[in-house]
Amino acid sequence: MTEILAVFRSRSQAIDCNSRLNKYGINAALINTPKEANIGCGLSVKFAENVLNRAKILIKSGNYSAFYGYYVMKNVYGRAFFGRI
Repeated sequence: MTEILAVFRSRSQAIDCNSRLNKYGINAALINTPKEANIGCGLSVKFAENVLNRAKILIKSGNYSAFYGYYVMKNVYGRAFFGRI
């Protein structure tokens, strides 16, 4: 399963982004940022890969100054693979 993470440097902006995505019909969840990222506030917003384009539009329109970037997280046979998009 492939999921996308929107990584933030601010906890409050990550929480706001999660609320914004859910408000507009994107099933998103707050998660702890994986340690492999070595950045951020410790919270990221996770959502499915198939809604990435819609999520990008909503995140860009939110003007989040602490937004760091998008990462892909893939679970294969119980192992997590993580990388920047």
